[in-house]
Amino acid sequence: MFSDMLTYFAIIFCIMTAVDMKPVSFRTSSPKLKKIDALAHAQQRDRTFILNEAIDHYLAMQEYHASLIQEGLRDADVGRVVSHEDVGRELAAHRARRKSKATR
Repeated sequence: MFSDMLTYFAIIFCIMTAVDMKPVSFRTSSPKLKKIDALAHAQQRDRTFILNEAIDHYLAMQEYHASLIQEGLRDADVGRVVSHEDVGRELAAHRARRKSKATR
């Protein structure tokens, strides 16, 4: 009984998700497509699942980068910045520390 209910809800979820999906077409190289298909096969998923996962990850990364840029712009607006010279001095000190560790 419980497994029947799970199956029912899984089917309903798939149908509801599919209703919201729109078809997209694009071109890609054969080697990429072979890799996508190999991943799909290894995960026992279809190509659409793999491509949607890849798009989700890409969009999340872009949103994260955009948020970091916005944070940096806010910091710059209120004067929380480090001068180019200070960064250069810190980098030179870091390189010197690494070089001294390497010669030990």
